[in-house]
Amino acid sequence: MIKYLLRKEFKQLLRNPFIPRMIIMFPFMVLLVFPWAASYEIKNLNLSVVDNDHSTYSQQLIQKITASNYFNLTNVSENYEQAMVSIEKQQSDIILVIPPHFEKNIVNRQGGKVMISANAVNGMKGSIGMTYLNSIIGSFNLQIIDELMPSSSSASVASIEIDPQYRFNRDLNYQVFMVPALMVMILTLLCGFLPAFSIVFEKELGTMEQINVSPVPKITFILAKLIPFWIIGFVVITIGFFVAWAVYGLVPAGHFSTIYLFAAIYIFALSGLGIIVSNYAATLQQAMFLIFFFMLLFIMLSGLYTPIDSMPEWAKWVAAFNPLKHFMYVMRSVYLKGSNPLQLMPELLALIGFAVFFNVWAVLSYHKKN
Repeated sequence: MIKYLLRKEFKQLLRNPFIPRMIIMFPFMVLLVFPWAASYEIKNLNLSVVDNDHSTYSQQLIQKITASNYFNLTNVSENYEQAMVSIEKQQSDIILVIPPHFEKNIVNRQGGKVMISANAVNGMKGSIGMTYLNSIIGSFNLQIIDELMPSSSSASVASIEIDPQYRFNRDLNYQVFMVPALMVMILTLLCGFLPAFSIVFEKELGTMEQINVSPVPKITFILAKLIPFWIIGFVVITIGFFVAWAVYGLVPAGHFSTIYLFAAIYIFALSGLGIIVSNYAATLQQAMFLIFFFMLLFIMLSGLYTPIDSMPEWAKWVAAFNPLKHFMYVMRSVYLKGSNPLQLMPELLALIGFAVFFNVWAVLSYHKKN
């Protein structure tokens, strides 16, 4: 009996030409665009300069800042009030004010002071831009000290050497961190949205009445609804593996079998949630809003952008009941650290718990009406 139900489900999926195209094209588009756009690294900050000294040192400082990859000199003002106008017009992000006698004070060993004023409407952008500018000015300061102080006196001062090591992401490549997480996002959207529309679509077409009067058991009907999306999920994540390797040169430090194991459980859990939504929704519009609510909640508490450890204690407890958070941790651990199922046992047990809970609920919430 399940063979004929599966044949019906696949015919119903393939009857709409948009769905097969979306299943193939959606992973390609997300993985080709998002890793370049979704990044914590902030570049091309617009800089406004107020140079009240017009000396050699002030010009060298400005050139050193603009020579970096982080700042573009977009405004040169005569005073601070004019520079603030450029901030208000969103032409500048940071103002650098160089006071009079800047070079004279440095040469006379009195020290030079500059003022940095950042637009903090976007607090993260303002603080990171301030950090970049402080670092460049600190490097310029060391350069001036080397010029003014004799080499003999500076050589007599002991220095501390730092040997930095970056584990699991040696080049600090943000794409290595984002691409595995985006694979989870693609899987979540496709295997969460599509099952939620499955039963509702049949309700609107009127075919559910035929299912209700048939002798098909509830568990067989739900299983026939889940298996196609299970197969779709494997196809989607395999496409993600290919794009990650072909475009970004990323391969898991661990085994593909570990990812497939966790993906099978995760897809089963997420598809069960979609079936639950479709059981309770009467129309496609209701199903769409319900699944959008759950997906938004899952994404915000998944650790995709904001680390879970940085969240308040109550948010950590809520995130513990988020299957997306557990599978995203698994993907990043396998890709970056080469973790195996034994090392990921808490996540394995959590995902199994979600799969059992959602699918049992899906079977119990489906009521046949004769």
